[in-house]
Amino acid sequence: MKSTPITIITGRSGAGKSTALAAFEDSGHYCVDNMPVALLPEFLNLSKDKFAHVLGLVFGMDLRENNFIRRYETVLHQLKAHGFHVRIIFVEADEKTLLRRYSQTRRRHPMAGVTGVYDAIQAEKTLLAALRRQADHIIDTSDLNVHELKSIIRKIADAGTQHGPMQVQVLSFGFKFGLPVHADLVMDVRFLKNPYFVESLRPLSGETEKIRSFVLNNDQTCLFLHKYFDLLDILIPQYENEGKSYLTIAIGCTGGRHRSVVIAGQLHEHIQASGRTTELTHRDIDKSLSK
Repeated sequence: MKSTPITIITGRSGAGKSTALAAFEDSGHYCVDNMPVALLPEFLNLSKDKFAHVLGLVFGMDLRENNFIRRYETVLHQLKAHGFHVRIIFVEADEKTLLRRYSQTRRRHPMAGVTGVYDAIQAEKTLLAALRRQADHIIDTSDLNVHELKSIIRKIADAGTQHGPMQVQVLSFGFKFGLPVHADLVMDVRFLKNPYFVESLRPLSGETEKIRSFVLNNDQTCLFLHKYFDLLDILIPQYENEGKSYLTIAIGCTGGRHRSVVIAGQLHEHIQASGRTTELTHRDIDKSLSK
């Protein structure tokens, strides 16, 4: 049991801790949210034979528990002294982002009593400052979407484990919405002929046959795919030889709706045909064309 890594996900309310916890669960970890920190040693003792098959144990802990700040340091020190491997992931976002998220969800901040959300956010930041300094990983989600945060978490979850072949994520995105910060390889396909300028095609997405035909029935596209497939066929085995567990290949066009979606789909099929575990994500396909 002591060889099973223990991860504590904590940080600022509204920053994405629940999403991070879900990403760990998807990666084969056993997760418990809002675990009282004082009960953690007892939980580990009672469960020492139950979780031998999991990759790790992950616990969501934060200021929802009144005694968390007062007790966490003592409890984690005791666990480390008894040989447990414990790491802390601190998830945060800037005040502007947190205010917007609380406004959109209308959820109550755990520290919002008689004060407003802004004062609660500031108070929580002060209380968590010492814990933040002890964190092994600090993730700022201010400019991340759900897919990007999950990708970052998967890389952390997979680090140091050799439980299977390298997983490849192919991601389409729009440059107008920002670069995917977690990408390992980024390819700009804005040089390809753009269906956006054909009025009848503009409302469609790269998942439709009309857009696929427009993009793929082009000598320039065929030449690019042929060369890029060759490059990836060289690179991917080298990443695997380095022991990398997760590789993200990002394909970008202007809006992330047409060309990048088609090309990402082609890459996904090519890599999947090699027998590798592959995931396809279209980050910006549903975003408004007017943004």
